[in-house]
Amino acid sequence: MATGTSLWSFALVVGLLTLTPGLDTALVLRTAALGRRARAWGVVLGIQSGTLAWGALTSLGVTALFTASHIAYEVLRWAGAAYLLWMAFRMVRDTFRGRAAAETPAELTTGADTLSAGWRQGTLTNLLNPKMGAFYVAVLPQFVPPGGDHFSTGLLLTGVHIALGVVWSALLIAFAAVLGTWLRKPYARALLDRITGAVIAGFAVRLALTD
Repeated sequence: MATGTSLWSFALVVGLLTLTPGLDTALVLRTAALGRRARAWGVVLGIQSGTLAWGALTSLGVTALFTASHIAYEVLRWAGAAYLLWMAFRMVRDTFRGRAAAETPAELTTGADTLSAGWRQGTLTNLLNPKMGAFYVAVLPQFVPPGGDHFSTGLLLTGVHIALGVVWSALLIAFAAVLGTWLRKPYARALLDRITGAVIAGFAVRLALTD
């Protein structure tokens, strides 16, 4: 398989994965919908930082060794599930706790609207998802041309995944901006947080129960 062919083939696979509604989409859309544009882009950069880390570790062979360790995988799986449940719980809890105060505009910006805060959230969400590592171990090596340098080609393929993720996230943020006025109304914000919290909790339960 030539390098050009492998890039296009890998782009098709991860492109379909990126377009599939999931945890990353829910997190970016919810953050942007609340008007936290800087934090939303921080989440995007954090998610892609995690993707880069998984791609680099896989290219080095470290992730393959990690996923071969049942104990290490289980620890990361349960840590990831606990983090997602905690995030979902806080999201839903705040919609009830702040219902009366939510009438004030200041309440709509609760939480730091900074690039660094979003980056931490996005990075943790990605790195604590062992299925990202398992995906890269299973898929990435298949697209490295025979005789090609595993590390450099692996990073190149990971770069394709990151580029597609950034483009898709930019579209989500733009879409959220169009509906921003309505989505930042107190009742709409509460509904959005409860739906997103339920989605994240569902991912957490699936992560915890899936072997």
